Amino acid sequence: MDFPIPLIVALIIGLVIFFSCFFTVKQQSSVIIERFGKFQSVRNSGLQLKIPIIDRLAGRVNLRIQQLDVVIETKTRDNVFVKMKVSVQFKVIQEKVYDAFYKLEYPHDQITAYVFDVVRAEVPKLKLDDVFERKDDIAIAVKRELNEAMTTYGYDIINTLVTDIDPDIQVKNAMNRINAADREKTATEFEAESARIRIVAKAKAEAESKRLQGQGIADQRREIARGLVESVEILNNVGINSQEASSLIVVTQHYDTLQQIGSDTNSNLILLPNSPQAATDMLNNMVASFAASNQVGEMMKATKARKPKSSDSGERPHEDEQHA
Repeated sequence: MDFPIPLIVALIIGLVIFFSCFFTVKQQSSVIIERFGKFQSVRNSGLQLKIPIIDRLAGRVNLRIQQLDVVIETKTRDNVFVKMKVSVQFKVIQEKVYDAFYKLEYPHDQITAYVFDVVRAEVPKLKLDDVFERKDDIAIAVKRELNEAMTTYGYDIINTLVTDIDPDIQVKNAMNRINAADREKTATEFEAESARIRIVAKAKAEAESKRLQGQGIADQRREIARGLVESVEILNNVGINSQEASSLIVVTQHYDTLQQIGSDTNSNLILLPNSPQAATDMLNNMVASFAASNQVGEMMKATKARKPKSSDSGERPHEDEQHA
């Protein structure tokens, strides 16, 4: 059976109108419905129904968190130009979809303008080093300003981040040179301190070595003297007087020295005079020197003892002369 063409056309139009009554809204989004150009309702995710021809989809609003990167060039307090990248994370408040859709046409431009305004008001108050150290304070200031302004339009500012601070290339090179020089200075100070510690340790070691060496020599001489005393006492016990015992000991040490010198084949030392009589003469000279030294000491003591007396005797005639 053949259907008339008008019926077929009407059926098709009816199907189109029927299916146009239904539409779907994706998750984390909302749809604005207008009726004859006037706001009707906000539809959330799922299968929705509208009146064909009368109602229309005016637009879709994304409810997910969005990010806007804003690059700003500004000047610091010490006249250094820097480029800063501020990342703004924001989203539409679900209860204020109407405000977000109708009150603000270009939200990105609005956010960018506020970021420029805040950054160019805050950064010129700081020096370059402070900009790096207080970038979180700048981000907080941007977020506070944006929240106050954008909440009215149905936008919630989730977070603001200063993700990059890029000074002029010449300034960066200068900062690198300053940093390198400072590290060189620190390294030099540590090296100097290390050298000082080594020198002090070496000096202490040498001083300790000299002290021990001197103590060893003193102990050696003390033992030699003790041995000489014992040798003289032993020789006195067998009938040899002190003068003869001393001569015998000196002669013995003389020959021991000669033997020690002769045992070294590379020695260039020449001992003069080299005869047995030399030891005896050396002893006699030492005894005579000791005796003369003792005599001089006794004379000096006697002279000091007579000085007050001579001064007293010298004053008395003077007093007599005054009385005369």
